[in-house]
Amino acid sequence: MHQLDQILSEVAGYFPSADLPLVRRAYQFAAQAHDGQTRKSGDPYVTHPLAVAQIIAELKLDVASVCAGLLHDCVEDTSATVEQLSELFGKEVAFLVEGVTKLGKLPYSTREEQQAENFRKMLLAMARDIRVILVKLCDRLDNMRSLHHLPPEKQERIAAETMQIYAPLANRLGIQWVKVELEDLAFKYLYPGEYEQLAQDVAKSRAERLEYIQTVEKLIAKEMVDNGVPCEVMGRAKHLWSIYQKMKRTQRPFEEIHDAIGFRVITDSQMHCYQGLGVAHQTWTPIPGRFKDYIALPKPNLYQSLHTAVIGPRGERIEVQIRTREMNLVAEHGIAAHWKYKEGKPIAPDDKKFGWLRQLMESQKELRDPTEFLESVKIDLFGDEVYVFTPGGDVKALPKGSCPIDFAYAVHSSIGDHCSGARVNGMIVPLRYQLRNGDTIEIITNPNQKPNKDWLKLVKTAKARTKVRYLLRTEQRDKAVTLGTDLLDKALRKHDTTLVRAEKQLKNAATELRCMNVDELIIQIGYGKITTQQVLEKALPELAKKTDELPQKTESMLKTLLRKVTSRRTSTSGIKVAGEEDILVRFAKCCSPLPGDPIVGFITRGRGVTVHRRDCDQGLDLDPERRIDVEWDGNSKTQHEVAIQVLCSDKPGLLAHISQSFTDQGVNINQAHCRATEDGRAVNTFHASVKDLDQLKSVIRSLTRIKGVFSVDRVSADVA
Repeated sequence: MHQLDQILSEVAGYFPSADLPLVRRAYQFAAQAHDGQTRKSGDPYVTHPLAVAQIIAELKLDVASVCAGLLHDCVEDTSATVEQLSELFGKEVAFLVEGVTKLGKLPYSTREEQQAENFRKMLLAMARDIRVILVKLCDRLDNMRSLHHLPPEKQERIAAETMQIYAPLANRLGIQWVKVELEDLAFKYLYPGEYEQLAQDVAKSRAERLEYIQTVEKLIAKEMVDNGVPCEVMGRAKHLWSIYQKMKRTQRPFEEIHDAIGFRVITDSQMHCYQGLGVAHQTWTPIPGRFKDYIALPKPNLYQSLHTAVIGPRGERIEVQIRTREMNLVAEHGIAAHWKYKEGKPIAPDDKKFGWLRQLMESQKELRDPTEFLESVKIDLFGDEVYVFTPGGDVKALPKGSCPIDFAYAVHSSIGDHCSGARVNGMIVPLRYQLRNGDTIEIITNPNQKPNKDWLKLVKTAKARTKVRYLLRTEQRDKAVTLGTDLLDKALRKHDTTLVRAEKQLKNAATELRCMNVDELIIQIGYGKITTQQVLEKALPELAKKTDELPQKTESMLKTLLRKVTSRRTSTSGIKVAGEEDILVRFAKCCSPLPGDPIVGFITRGRGVTVHRRDCDQGLDLDPERRIDVEWDGNSKTQHEVAIQVLCSDKPGLLAHISQSFTDQGVNINQAHCRATEDGRAVNTFHASVKDLDQLKSVIRSLTRIKGVFSVDRVSADVA
């Protein structure tokens, strides 16, 4: 009860009219609901909701949020229901609890898919009420603080999720202290060796660092006050993950990282901020290219400050941030510092501060694949940003590496769809141009322009990627409709009937072939998943039978086209073409089909038959007249090359474990491409030889089980 009293006291301190009895009832309900449950530490389970509510109170959130913190696990882990919480504590509290509750035990194919759908659900709730994510962040922070009680494999999985999703979310919301603590805790479990070494190095220099901070604080304060800028100066050491990132980025040891300390100058007014900047640059030599004005151009997470770097009193580089007291509060507490009350209601979800969230949710409407959605979200949440201008002077914040297409979609979807070029600072630039801070961009549009597949290699934002994919898939579907209609119409006309006259029979065929309607049947024909012969056998069985019995009086198109490239020998491709085994066959690199994949062939003059997977994008673009049925030869022992991409931790020894996994599965690696990313991960692409789809799946399962591996994907053979 002591911790509950602390929470009540904290809430009463910043919200005197708070309904404290409601908080007390929420605790009593949670304690009773979790009675008999314990955490992995052995502590009563209710200690966790209490800790979450304590963090929520530290963020100075409202009573509904505190109650949601106390009750957040009741629906997921006890017999309590959302309806029950709504009746006892109100719809507001019940909605927040439901928003942070994971989805039920649905039949997801992978853990990653379940994670993605849970996150999508949470973001949908968050779009209606930002407090959902604030409660979830507090929940995640307490779970990370007690992560040492879990098994190592769970520690690493949860830490990776925290580093990839929750720390960037805290940053987006501007809650700096939560972001910093989440990153350092995740660092501890993702790279335990590096963490321990760095922690020891920092501890050894603590006394020296403290003396240096105090000396420079006094020096900066004196210069500011002497020049008419009243202020408070605070020195701070950078957190461990930030130092580690700097060490990796510069390839320097800790002893050579001389800017691991920054100084904040807190002033009374915005005018004093700019005066203080002048004092700093007048007193110490500024480092070119290091000044940033986030007061005039705030970050999307509401952060405002002046940033500069100067040569300090001992010849070292020091970073200085200058801001007002209000700006400092926002820098630490982010969106929580902007909590406003109008008759007890928080800021509205359509507030301009939530523009980035609305854009995020706009993307998810058209991105149905959960893992694609999660990857798109990570791109938008993670990494640095550039600030660019419209010709009218409006500011757009985009991920670093964005191109004019990203900017076009940020302005409006229709501008993105018809983007044909761009002028940056008055100069024509290619669409692959990477935008820079301060660029003014004018988009050139053409009503005949439409997105193409190459755009997916250029764009960075979730909105642009989602829109381009959606339009490409729509175009693909349209092609499938046209192709399917054409193929079915030709097949029916051979039997003196048409799509209109055979409508009833086609409906029956659609039902028997498990299609919702004739339209879907036609699309499946276009995609190559159903043949016209299958449709005829269901719709017009008597005519289909007669077709099978007709003698073949003329040489087939296949024989005519392939005469020059056919040799009378046993095929080593493992493919039968229209029942023939002696046809020259090549496999498309765009999709690298394996035995077990549904496939389709395309006749090419002088080069035999090219085999694609049925769902291959490029296959759909090929001439339907050159399409031919192909099948795998079940007796073939041919090896097939496939590309596998492994995203994992960049730590010593892991590559050896991955290579051993291939060996254990009896699979040879033909070549490998490895690269490290700035966030401490590695992207490894292996080109390997496998027998069939089953062996590939076995390899992927084996790789996924390796500690430190985040994801394993089959990719195009063209990927390096």
